[in-house]
Amino acid sequence: MDPRTRQAFALWTAAQPAVSAFVHALAGDRALRDEVLQDTATRVLESFGNYDTTRPFLPWALTIARRALSDARRRQRRFPVALSPAAEEALAAAMSPAADAVRAQVDHLNHCIDLLRDQQRELCDLRYRAELPNGRIAELTGLNPTTVAKSLQRIREQLRECIESRTREAGDGSLASPSGGGS
Repeated sequence: MDPRTRQAFALWTAAQPAVSAFVHALAGDRALRDEVLQDTATRVLESFGNYDTTRPFLPWALTIARRALSDARRRQRRFPVALSPAAEEALAAAMSPAADAVRAQVDHLNHCIDLLRDQQRELCDLRYRAELPNGRIAELTGLNPTTVAKSLQRIREQLRECIESRTREAGDGSLASPSGGGS
């Protein structure tokens, strides 16, 4: 892969969560969102030669997403326009700081995961990367299913505390703290 393509993929990967949230807020429909995101990714990669690398990537990608959404709406005609163009533009402008906040929390999370013991990291990988249910994790690790559930609960709490601590230390106090619940 050439360096320019590698750069395009890296920038898109970093921007994709914010673009996804933006498209979802405007589309409101999962099928439309998925279609527009796929179209946006294709357009971003195909037109990356036109991207001015001295400017922020996210606003450029959001502009492409808005055009892809508009084109999809025209093709499908069944999805009403939820926001005015001015409101869409305001939402796009608001996404940059939000994306930075999410990126900071992901950086904190990655650091905190690195601090976990090997068995804790393995449980996280099986549950959140492999998306295995606790029962299957118990089978693979030889642990009791209740032990797996309690361990994951303690790990989530440990990660939450670590992220909150790093957020305070970094002065990212305005960032929303991640939920300690869920599985």
